[in-house]
Amino acid sequence: MPLGDRPEADAPGGDGTSGVGKPHYTGHRARLRERFLADPEAMPDYELLELLLCLAQPRGDVKPLAKALLARFGGFAEVVSAEPEKLRCVKGLGETGVAALKTAQATAVRLLRDRVRNQPVLSSWDQLLDYCRAAMAYGAVEQFRLLFLDTRNRLIADEPQQKGTINHTPVYPREVVRRALDLHASAIILVHNHPSGDPTPSKADIQMTLQIRNAAHAVGVSLHDHVIVGRDGHVSFKAQGLL
Repeated sequence: MPLGDRPEADAPGGDGTSGVGKPHYTGHRARLRERFLADPEAMPDYELLELLLCLAQPRGDVKPLAKALLARFGGFAEVVSAEPEKLRCVKGLGETGVAALKTAQATAVRLLRDRVRNQPVLSSWDQLLDYCRAAMAYGAVEQFRLLFLDTRNRLIADEPQQKGTINHTPVYPREVVRRALDLHASAIILVHNHPSGDPTPSKADIQMTLQIRNAAHAVGVSLHDHVIVGRDGHVSFKAQGLL
């Protein structure tokens, strides 16, 4: 039988048994799919997680697992953004489940990234912020990202740097400037996350930003902004008068 024609686990008899004594979740997946396709925005977080987990677990009731994930991590975004090793600690979630959740995150990030690619960044600022928050805001450790722009302010490179600790990522102005020159970039936007959720810049953030601004300016490269993202929002250095 072709793969696409196999009876589903939640269809009557789909698990190899008769309709007698069917588990309580029989037909639940089909109803979830129907409701999702009719109105995705109306789906609560745990049901959206159920749909993702159904892709990884073709049989069984995944609602308890979906609710356990939300209880552990706090919300849908936190679940799909969690590090794989932390997801593996949740009882009942195997490698295929971890892959399904991380695929959802990667899909969202790529969709948002493609909306700003080859576009003038400064005229699509909200889309850029959406992308940066999806990519970084829920990380458990700090990560620095460099956005390099051409003379028309179009994004020509988006390069994550090394990850740091829960509250520090080492960034070296010389390396940032060297990479900008390699790419023939005319401007840079710095982005990093605060795992605490609070995007308020620290003194170290401000000092490092000014060092990069001065080093870039010396070789004719502009620093357009430094954006800090967190679960609680974002802060633009330019908007705050810190540049």
